[in-house]
Amino acid sequence: MGLNYNKADFYASYGKYTQIPPPESTEIAFAGHSNVGKSTLINKLFNRKNLARVSSVPGKTATINFYRLEDIYFVDLPGYGYAKVSKAEKERWSGLIEGYLNAERDMRLVFMLIDMRHAPTKDDVQMINYLIDTETPFVIVLTKADKLKKTERERRMKAFEEEIPCFEDIHYVIFSSVTGEGVEELRQIVEEVTENDK
Repeated sequence: MGLNYNKADFYASYGKYTQIPPPESTEIAFAGHSNVGKSTLINKLFNRKNLARVSSVPGKTATINFYRLEDIYFVDLPGYGYAKVSKAEKERWSGLIEGYLNAERDMRLVFMLIDMRHAPTKDDVQMINYLIDTETPFVIVLTKADKLKKTERERRMKAFEEEIPCFEDIHYVIFSSVTGEGVEELRQIVEEVTENDK
C-alpha cells in the first residue's frame, strides 16, 4: 500500500532551531537555494495548490516548516543564499539549517534542489559537500526542467558532471512542476526510504 499523498497537512513552523521539538518520527528534508522551487515541489508532490505557500519574494521561507503525511514528517528548510537580507538574518537561517542537519534526528533523506538552468551556486556545492562529508543520504532534484529545450538540457547535464562534486555517483531526478516530470519518481523514492516504517 502506497502513501496517500493528498492527506498531507501543514504541521508546524519554527524560526529558531531551539524551538524544534525532539523528533517523533521519520523525516525527509528539502534543501536548496532561495527561489529554487521548494514550495512548488512540495505542493506538486502532495497534489495540492497551497499546502506550502509559494512566495513571489525570494528568501521568504525564513522558517523551517514541517508537513506531516501519515507518520512521516517532510521538512522544508529555509532557502539559503539570498543576498538581500541582513547579516543577522543570514546567521539565523544558517543556524536553523545547520542545527537541523547536525541534530540526531531520524532523517532518511535530503532532497537537494538545484535549478537545472544554471550552474550550482557556491552555497549549493558547499551543501552537497556537507551532505557527502556527513554521509547524509541525499538525492539531487534538478528543478524547472520545462524551461529548457532538449539540447540545452543535454548541455546542462554534461556541465553538471564538472560542476557538481561526485555527480556521477549521485542519484538525481529531473523535475518540472509544470509538466509533472519527476513527481512519480520522487514519490517512489519517498516510499523506498520509509517502507520499513509502515
